[in-house]
Amino acid sequence: MSRLIRALLVGALLASVPAQAQAYRIETFSEGLEHPWSLAFLPDGRILVTERVGRLRIVEADGSLDPDPVAGLPEIFVAAQAGLMEVALDPDYVSNRWLYLSYAHGTTQANNTRLARARLVDDELRDFEVLFTAQPLKAGASHYGGRIAFLADKTLVLTLGDGFDWREEAQNPGNHLGKIVRLNRDGSVPADNPLVGQTGAAAEIYSLGHRNVQGIVFDAEAGRLYSHEHGPRGGDELNLIEAGTNYGWPLATFGIDYTGARVSPYTELPGLTQPLLHWTPSVAPASLTQYRGALFPDWQGDLFAATLAERSVRRVRLHEGMLAGEEILFEELGERIRDVRAGPDGALYLLTDNADGRLLRVVPGD
Repeated sequence: MSRLIRALLVGALLASVPAQAQAYRIETFSEGLEHPWSLAFLPDGRILVTERVGRLRIVEADGSLDPDPVAGLPEIFVAAQAGLMEVALDPDYVSNRWLYLSYAHGTTQANNTRLARARLVDDELRDFEVLFTAQPLKAGASHYGGRIAFLADKTLVLTLGDGFDWREEAQNPGNHLGKIVRLNRDGSVPADNPLVGQTGAAAEIYSLGHRNVQGIVFDAEAGRLYSHEHGPRGGDELNLIEAGTNYGWPLATFGIDYTGARVSPYTELPGLTQPLLHWTPSVAPASLTQYRGALFPDWQGDLFAATLAERSVRRVRLHEGMLAGEEILFEELGERIRDVRAGPDGALYLLTDNADGRLLRVVPGD
């Protein structure tokens, strides 16, 4: 275990910083979305929103939903957890207009997560390019990961899942199941990826031993990459991601199988990195963001994890680089929260995972 992770764990155990209550108000900013999954803020004040059912939508700056989906999407495999997932803007979007999409590609018997990019021009996608398809293709419609983050060098990381029925493959460096991969923005492999040059290893791999990573955020000020992943019954994890590190699934976990059987008798093993914290019973974390806005000074630098099962947002407090406790927010909504994002206006934005989903805006209370 690295010295940095040990320091963070010590901070989590001390939890010495008292929680700061912050008054807030939740507004419905837009509605009429079908199982929205991800959002991205355009420079002109509009917001892009993906719908898992295979549509990319535009929410105008005033909150109105453009009735026509963005044109130019590819064919997407939609079933159960499969569909259109992340939308993320290139770090140089203002000059190059590239946006990135993750989605399930293939058929019921042969599918996996795909990454592509395109340019948004006159509200349609142009110059569409497939950059990466996770291998192997597998049957079923579960555990795709799909979240994207950009690192300090502007390379991107893409989270992936273990495909549910293939959990042992999360320990196999020869494929992409249960991994986080790192790519250049054109889809090529960075020469300094940790497994480059290793015989039989997938060169795209950045970290391994994951179950279903659906939250990732890069703390640019501290240079740290955080992610969270779904456990089975219990054992949801928040991790500090370091290149080449093995996070243990399914050899070590705090969760048990849905049947009630043990996944593993171990919660830790030599050579496997422990989570910063785990949620047992499961909260089902679905998205992760870091707050750096001005509207909520008490939230500055903290992590926020959207949850599906708990129907909340978990605020994970950070103090001088160490975990310092948690706060459960927005339970009063009683809704599955699929995405949470810190907006450029300093508000916190939420997507509710419903057939009639909403985009919510959290601002300071009176």
